[in-house]
Amino acid sequence: MAETAYIALGSNLGDRLAAIESAVRSLRATPGVTITTVSEVVESKPIGPACQNDYLNAAVRLETTLSPRRLLQRCQEIEAEHGRNRAEERRWGPRPLDLDLLMCGESVIDEPDLTVPHPLMHKRDFVLRPLAQIAPGALHPVLKVTVESLLSSLPAETAMEYAPDVSCSLGWLSR
Repeated sequence: MAETAYIALGSNLGDRLAAIESAVRSLRATPGVTITTVSEVVESKPIGPACQNDYLNAAVRLETTLSPRRLLQRCQEIEAEHGRNRAEERRWGPRPLDLDLLMCGESVIDEPDLTVPHPLMHKRDFVLRPLAQIAPGALHPVLKVTVESLLSSLPAETAMEYAPDVSCSLGWLSR
């Protein structure tokens, strides 16, 4: 039986938009995955080391028959195909592509290499803003609060700066 899952996408190295578009196409081509909605792309300031480029961020909603672990593995394969080397990067440093499994159905998993829902998603404007575009009523399975409520309850000082001239729609990638 298929479950609804949400994945956040980000990139701040190279052709950021092309990396996100390619990742969406790769997810769409994955057996057992059907993308139903893609958010707009927004640009945000990085968290972590200051000497890095701004990020482009987006989110996708998909239906999947893959287990959360297999979906995470597929996300990591797509990241590696785009040049990400987790062994050599520093935490919150620059990356050509970042795919985070945010939620998968009502699953709650807390293992050393897999945590669902994503443990920091409820604190990150750059994750919640695109996610709220495509799933405002999605319920966080631990906090039991909607994505829209999580976004609206973020402290003002955590709001990210966005560059509206970079925002664009990837809706055509849902098809």
